[in-house]
Amino acid sequence: MTTEIDTLATALYVRVDDLLKASPHLAPWRPRVGLEPKLSAAELVTLAVMQALLGFVSEARWLRHAHAHLRYLFPYLPQQPGWNKRLRRSAELVRLVLRELATDTVLWTDDVWIVDSTPVECGRSRETAKRSDLAGWAEYGYCSSHSRFFWGLRLHLVCTLHGLPIAFALTGAKAAEREVLLDILAVDPGLLAGRPAPTLLADRNYYGRDFERQLAESGITLLRPARKGEPERAGGELFKPLRQLNESVNQTLKGQLDLERHGGRTPAGVTVRVLQRLLALTAAVWHNHKTGGPVIRSLTAYDH
Repeated sequence: MTTEIDTLATALYVRVDDLLKASPHLAPWRPRVGLEPKLSAAELVTLAVMQALLGFVSEARWLRHAHAHLRYLFPYLPQQPGWNKRLRRSAELVRLVLRELATDTVLWTDDVWIVDSTPVECGRSRETAKRSDLAGWAEYGYCSSHSRFFWGLRLHLVCTLHGLPIAFALTGAKAAEREVLLDILAVDPGLLAGRPAPTLLADRNYYGRDFERQLAESGITLLRPARKGEPERAGGELFKPLRQLNESVNQTLKGQLDLERHGGRTPAGVTVRVLQRLLALTAAVWHNHKTGGPVIRSLTAYDH
């Protein structure tokens, strides 16, 4: 019997396969001489999304499950070393597919965005902080939502009210949220091309005259709560319910897609595992939108 996760996997595979047939240069680089991989790039991306949606943090457990239950969809499945190596090399393809799916929905043109950052913990012991390959990028930071310090990175995410990721960045834990947002907009000018001028909803950390001026010059209207000592700002009555929506998106990434249990130990490993979870969220939103799902961001149909 076909399940919802099978239907999503089939639709995603076809979409990625068509993309790579039309633009073969987007596939991860391989030498001209040598054996062709038995697992195609489209199958790799589809498997990566299924792993995140089904909640398998351990790659070994995931591949055992796939070998036992998914051979009818994937006749060939690699062993763990091959899977890990190919997944890390496919980070750019995962990012491109993420954008391809996002722009394939009418949600992409929504003119109200939410921006926030959330911790991506990478270790807890002092020895990890000293010896990890992530040292120098990962650092100690403070999470005000949970009143705790952590060692790791921050995921800065711009999304629509439906939770569709629009843009993102992965930075050190102490990176200034305002500067990261401006950098996101600077390196991807296509975000604002051909769309209505967006309204950006943010928390109190996104402040400053120069910062707001630069956003206004880009055509973005910023709405945020007033900081201490400031007069009331427009839209103040909207922030409490919208803040809950923003926390809900973060909870989807952390509670259902195990963002903080990514298991990455190197910059490439952490990057692709974060992208994997963002793609899983985007794929679910894309598929729910295409099939008329009642809740656009719901992952319930795909997690079993």
